Amino acid sequence: MSYRDLSPLLEAIVYLAKEPVSIDAICKALPDATRAEVEQSVQVLIERYRSAEHGIEMREVAEGLKFSTKPEHHEVLKKFIKNQIPPTRLSLAALETLAVIAYKQPVTVPEIQDIRGVHAAGVIKTLLDKKFVATAGRKEVLGRPILYKTTREFLIHFGMKDLNELPSMEEFEELIKTQAASEAPIEVEQQELSLEVEPES
Repeated sequence: MSYRDLSPLLEAIVYLAKEPVSIDAICKALPDATRAEVEQSVQVLIERYRSAEHGIEMREVAEGLKFSTKPEHHEVLKKFIKNQIPPTRLSLAALETLAVIAYKQPVTVPEIQDIRGVHAAGVIKTLLDKKFVATAGRKEVLGRPILYKTTREFLIHFGMKDLNELPSMEEFEELIKTQAASEAPIEVEQQELSLEVEPES
């Protein structure tokens, strides 16, 4: 099967999937195509959507493929979507705690509190509820405190392929200073975060 035959099917699969779809999942859906053919077709599509004539792109996110809007269109799209979908709001305390977990994971609540200097239990519950963090076992020290790590949902929400795409600590500290000055909750949007393309119902 040639990439020309595969391209429409790959587009449809990635578009339809609510979460990033892996190459393995695509291969299972297309048993008549070899893995090499699928991988070649994916690269062809990624390159095709990079051209300026497309407003969306196919990106690698959390070890899968997903369609998202291009960064250069985000200002216009943010205005459009502002009244469409309520953004996820994170307080400054939640963002600081999430950053500590992302950079230091796996990490315990006492370790987070040592770094931030304030109680973190309530904020951890919020991050757990939003599925941005999850438990990662227990640390083998006195009391065996629970370890926490970021989740695949964290990668998906922030539009990152993996943790190597985390911003530098300097960039994060600058964000914290800016937000501390305004003392306003932070609106978290896709890849400033990449806006997702949802399939039509």
